[in-house]
Amino acid sequence: MKKGELIAEFAKRTEMSAAAANGAVNTLIAIITERLKKGDTVGITGFGTFAVAKRAARKGRNPATGEAIKIAASKTPKFSAGATLKAAVNPKKK
Repeated sequence: MKKGELIAEFAKRTEMSAAAANGAVNTLIAIITERLKKGDTVGITGFGTFAVAKRAARKGRNPATGEAIKIAASKTPKFSAGATLKAAVNPKKK
């Protein structure tokens, strides 16, 4: 599902206009992004938690030339699924 499809489905389920649904989805994404930029975590009960993970500087290798390179330290967004989401994706078999 792409963002446009998500917005269309959101509009359909909430009976909002497509423009209003687009605004709501974009606002949610903006809020999560802003909080992660500040270093906060965003938890949505039952769905999951968005957080920022730190990656240490390390040595790597250029696959084309085999030359050793330095990879700088960085931050990356991380998502951990909540129990309800995990259970929905992996239903128990009887």
